[in-house]
Amino acid sequence: MRFRHRDGSTVHLGYCASVHPVADLDELVARLDGCAGVVRSALDVPVLGVGLWFPHRLADRLANSPASLSRLRRALHRNQLEVVTVNGIPHTGKAGGTDLYCPDWTEPERLRYTVDLIDVLAELLPDDATYGSISTVPLAWRVPWSRARNRAAREAFDRVEQHLAHTETRTGRRIRIAVETEPGCVLEMIGQAAAWLARYSSPDGGTSRIGLGLDVCHLAVQFEDPAESFELLWRAGVDVVKAQLSVAPTLVDPSDVSGRYVLGQLGVPKYLRQVREWGGPGVDDVAQSPQLSGHAAWRMHAHLATHAVAPAPLSVTTGVLDDCLARLVGGGHPLTHHLESEVYVWPRDPRTQQALAKRLSKELSWLRNRLTALGLQEV
Repeated sequence: MRFRHRDGSTVHLGYCASVHPVADLDELVARLDGCAGVVRSALDVPVLGVGLWFPHRLADRLANSPASLSRLRRALHRNQLEVVTVNGIPHTGKAGGTDLYCPDWTEPERLRYTVDLIDVLAELLPDDATYGSISTVPLAWRVPWSRARNRAAREAFDRVEQHLAHTETRTGRRIRIAVETEPGCVLEMIGQAAAWLARYSSPDGGTSRIGLGLDVCHLAVQFEDPAESFELLWRAGVDVVKAQLSVAPTLVDPSDVSGRYVLGQLGVPKYLRQVREWGGPGVDDVAQSPQLSGHAAWRMHAHLATHAVAPAPLSVTTGVLDDCLARLVGGGHPLTHHLESEVYVWPRDPRTQQALAKRLSKELSWLRNRLTALGLQEV
């Protein structure tokens, strides 16, 4: 979906297609036809944004096969879909736990994968889009990390920045990298990301090619204050390239045994379900939560739908989401032009693509209402 901001620029809203992972081009086309196109029809919008994800083998194929890329472009066109952003975090779609972040930015495979994604997005990006964005990992899982590994990551990002500049010169398309923060990773907090990414800020006050991917769920899980977070980014000159939207579950009273049980049932066991305690430490998975004191509220890394009601006695971080949205697009100029719904935990697991499409339609409708309430006009 597209929205006109009060400054006249376009803000894009779509959903992250990692919610229906694929292994090859046939599966990707089938998901566009069987889910994304259905969502667009249900919302009755002229065009729907879909944040594509594809594994490294498919990224390589699309980057090097004009016929394959043409087939994907045709599928997008017939379903009235557009691609302004790509999820470049999972490498294969099969990894679980800390393997999700592998290969990390110290390994050449991460660089090759990202370069392929840049080349593909440059070909898919609509002509009138201000820029395209690619999410990437917060460098790596926090251990092992060292000065040598940090230097290797810097060198890789320098090469990415050069490729981004070359791509813009060659195609006229501006592609930007959005580095996320995530609990347990090298860049876990907004302050850490702001310090690391400040090197890539634009010296002339323009938009940088490398900036932050603001995941509102991750920010909430860390109990980070939105006002302080945006202040840190502003002082460091770090742009918000894209924002991913969802809410996190909160257990206000961890002494509630039933609440602990409900929290433990949420999320996707394949992924880490990090838990953080207000004012205290955290654990890398909800199964380790007995190690926490239980004296203050817990939040867990699980991307819940904003429109759904949390199972009792849990609550959700809707207030954090609303605060971030107001700061991102409620001012005189949008801080980002890319908003993406990233939900992978539903009250009941949708069994079919049609059921998933219905859930996604409700989620995007909820977000559409939030944006129009902030003064954006749907176009």
